[in-house]
Amino acid sequence: MKFGIFFLLHSPTAQPSAAVYARALEEMAYADELGFDSVWLAEHHFSNYGYCSNPLMLAVRVAQATRRVRIGTAVLVLPFWQPLRLAEDIATADVLTEGRIEIGVARGYQPYEFERFGLNIEESRARSEETLEVTLKALTTPGFSHEGTYYQITETATYPRPLQKPHPPFWLGATTEESYRTAVRYGFGPFSAASARPISTSRQAWKYFSDARRELGATGPYEFGLQQHVIVAPTDAEARARLVNSRWHFRQQALLRANRARVTHGVALDDPVPGEPSLEDLYEDYSITGTPEHVRDKIRMYQLTIGFTQLNCFFRIGDLDIDTVKSSMRLFAEKVIPHFR
Repeated sequence: MKFGIFFLLHSPTAQPSAAVYARALEEMAYADELGFDSVWLAEHHFSNYGYCSNPLMLAVRVAQATRRVRIGTAVLVLPFWQPLRLAEDIATADVLTEGRIEIGVARGYQPYEFERFGLNIEESRARSEETLEVTLKALTTPGFSHEGTYYQITETATYPRPLQKPHPPFWLGATTEESYRTAVRYGFGPFSAASARPISTSRQAWKYFSDARRELGATGPYEFGLQQHVIVAPTDAEARARLVNSRWHFRQQALLRANRARVTHGVALDDPVPGEPSLEDLYEDYSITGTPEHVRDKIRMYQLTIGFTQLNCFFRIGDLDIDTVKSSMRLFAEKVIPHFR
């Protein structure tokens, strides 16, 4: 089992960008010190839901602040990238991180972002598939050409060339059955986008992935990433008290996905969602929250029905202060991780 940490780089109160980045870099350096395997950087645009518009640029800075931790993107939103430039930027990040980069990609889900890029979200799957096809060609085949729906590219080679061969490891952020089939077809590890979602979501994702592997004849080792809110505290009561932050993230993600978020001057308002989970629901079914002992039991419960190989912990949720986040990270590293190595 591998353990990573997911960073959304958000701020419910729209704090200054420099403060958000400084806090994230401090926590990433602490993750490296504690022995986590990886840190993962999200791409988002145009609201305080996410301040990181270019995870590859941030990855290079993270490499300067850390010594050994792997640095991943979770995820690059493929329709927002020109594939030749994406291949160049991936290779550049691979060289400058000295081969520590991993690339998570997906097609995106927020109409709010697509509209402001002048893109039709209904084309997101087709654009993503072609962007990925061109990007992989550019990373692996000097002197390739491409004739497609969105891109027509004459004989081209991109530089620099990636350090990891044939290219950095790729992951696919997935929610639908078709996406899990795409991950299996390419040999990518999928990420189950389970943050602030019930365990049934991840169980269904595991079924999609398992069915796709069987139907497409995939054998041998695989990667399957699970991402979830994680709150660890010395007492159960302390952990539960922090779940208001999970509720903030649940609301923002749901409203932005449904294109119902009220965003004023870039700040997404904290509106309730009809039928949203209660704080008790968030504790029981939508997060991994509690004392170290309870968190260990919850992970074992996940393992009974989901064959995940990596857990990406979403510690920095909502307005939790940095000392609280680092305490949660430390308790997890010292009292949870050793039980699963």
